[in-house]
Amino acid sequence: MAGSNGKQKTVRDMVLSLGLIGIAVAVIYVFIPHDDSARDVKKVDYRVELLTARRASSYPVAAPEGLSGSWKATSVRFRGDQFDAWHLGFHAPDGEYVQIEQSAQKPSTFIDAASQGGAATKTTQEIDGRTWTRYTGGRYDALVLAEKGSTTVVAGTGSFAQLTEMAGALKMV
Repeated sequence: MAGSNGKQKTVRDMVLSLGLIGIAVAVIYVFIPHDDSARDVKKVDYRVELLTARRASSYPVAAPEGLSGSWKATSVRFRGDQFDAWHLGFHAPDGEYVQIEQSAQKPSTFIDAASQGGAATKTTQEIDGRTWTRYTGGRYDALVLAEKGSTTVVAGTGSFAQLTEMAGALKMV
């Protein structure tokens, strides 16, 4: 019977220790300042990459002109060794994500990757004299413009109105 008394003390000591640790964590959480607000999105300047892509690419590279200042460019890259792949990502005014993807890669493969699994719908839109096809069902909704030598995809978590606004602002040089 002497052994059971030692086990009871060990369990009791462990429970007391856990209680003290819990109190210490609560005090730290309450009294140490922390910021629960949304992080400010870092804006990137894409002008140098855009000039590089326009010089090196085999097709006219798209970039928006005339968008309001509330659209923030957040990511940019050009990969000449991967079918002249151009990417420009934006944080939309309402917090959604919209990206421009272009490539000389085989359209079906490229569109699937850019829309992250989207499928073509029968809906098309005329935007600045170009016919764009809507894609849905993937991670991103998308507007797709297939032209000779390249495919342009405007995709993201934003609404089709935002995707249309972005597609309408694109200048391809």
